[in-house]
Amino acid sequence: MSTDERALVDVAVGVIFSSDGAVLLGQRPVGKPYAGWWEFPGGKLESGESVEHALARELHEELGIEVHASHPWVLREHSYEHARVRLHFQRIWNWSGVPRGREGQALCWQPAGRVAVAPLLPAALPVLRMLQLPERYGISNATALGDDEFSARLETALALGLRLVQLREPGLAAAHFEALFYRVRAACQRHGARLLVNGVHPPDYWRACDGVHLRSAQVLSLEVRPQAGLVGASCHDAGELARAAALGCDFAVLGPVRATASHPGAVPLGWSGFEALVRDAQIPAFALGGVNPGDESLARAAGAHGLAMLRGAWPSGAKPRS
Repeated sequence: MSTDERALVDVAVGVIFSSDGAVLLGQRPVGKPYAGWWEFPGGKLESGESVEHALARELHEELGIEVHASHPWVLREHSYEHARVRLHFQRIWNWSGVPRGREGQALCWQPAGRVAVAPLLPAALPVLRMLQLPERYGISNATALGDDEFSARLETALALGLRLVQLREPGLAAAHFEALFYRVRAACQRHGARLLVNGVHPPDYWRACDGVHLRSAQVLSLEVRPQAGLVGASCHDAGELARAAALGCDFAVLGPVRATASHPGAVPLGWSGFEALVRDAQIPAFALGGVNPGDESLARAAGAHGLAMLRGAWPSGAKPRS
């Protein structure tokens, strides 16, 4: 927890995407703190101003572009020598105009997962790591489908571009799970996808792939972040989201958004409830529960990083694009 007692300065920050998925960065001009450092564009909120309005105003003033819609993503706090800031990061796909540095700042487009300019403002570094997360997260369904059918659907989903997979099969016997693990890991490696193993399974599996996905009970009980490459967390409320961020998790899965057959007693959040919870989240959150690939625009508008899907991730009969 921060010991900086200075008043927080609220800042709206835009992660602006081009049509090819690159993000826009600006270089702070001479005369400003951290001159020469690169950052995401944005500016301070005025009294009584919403984040969305402040961001549209600032990006028009700084870059000369018109923002038609921006969506909440993550909230970060950082203490600089000159100020303590609360950064409201918004993702922007719907904008028009040609960005120009109207305050004398240099601009550049960078691939979201491979930003090469330096130095970057410290508060931007964790955000760049977040941008490396894919927007679809597939959760295994082998117990219901059978190993062979699931493996066939996994291959199809990976060929179609799925790049983040969670293996979660608590009902399988140990030897059965081990065989499935190696089969799924091999498929993910062939396609360059990252594989996480659910925390219900032994830690040796977490270390033998790309990381672990923690159950909500683990999020609340663990004192330190697991020694794993990538750490995801299952969350259902604001307290669990905050704890996942404090633990150092890389992302959360939040739900259920809609009623599901697998959790018939759970009260769905709805998209409005989901948005209310993630607006103050410090890590990206995937929407889970009754969602399908067609919900992408709804998820983005509600502040979701993307979609986490069980059944919807493994369509039958889908063919990879040639």
